[in-house]
Order: sequence, then C-alpha cells, then structure tokens
Amino acid sequence: MKNKKNKSFFLMQFGDTPQLRVLDFLIGNHFFDFPMTEIARESNVSYNSITTFFQNFINSGIIIKTRKVGKSDYYKLNLDNPFVMNLIRLDWSLTKRNILAEQIQLIKTS
Repeated sequence: MKNKKNKSFFLMQFGDTPQLRVLDFLIGNHFFDFPMTEIARESNVSYNSITTFFQNFINSGIIIKTRKVGKSDYYKLNLDNPFVMNLIRLDWSLTKRNILAEQIQLIKTS
C-alpha cells in the first residue's frame, strides 16, 4: 500500500482510521461514484478492511449504490443525507481555517 504523505486537514483533526480515510476520499470526490476496489486503493485502505464497515455506511445512508457496471457496484456519498452534507461543510471549514492560518504564518515570517 502506498503511504499518503500529505494528510488532509480532516484526517489531521479527527485521526487516521480506515473509516475516516474512506470518508475523506469520498468527501473530496463527492460528485463521482466509484467501485469498492477503487475506493480502497485511493483511500489507502485494504479491501478486506473496507468490507468490515462498508455495509454499515450503506445501512446508515452515508453511502449509496449508484449503478452496476459489469460485476462492479458503484457507490458515492449520499448528498441527500444531512449528516453527509454537514461532513462536507465541516471539511471545507477545516480546510479554509487551516489555509488561512498557513497564509497568516507565511506573512508573519516574510
């Protein structure tokens, strides 16, 4: 598995667990759908790990199945779920806050 060098502000704030890595990837790509294998690869989580919690994400309405291509089911974040929309807002808020703090720090050191 590849090691992600630059963690997102979301993962830095809440921890680096397989569930949060999957959510972080899907939040960053919330307009697109993916098969589980690609979600695993892009999240840097093993496929076996994803299978332990993915059904819980579906059952709770966080992730929805969008289509089937061949043998693969495709999934994406459920943008109709208020919890998911709040996660996306939270991610943007963390990103904006941290980028602003980095810019202020750059100005101070210049």
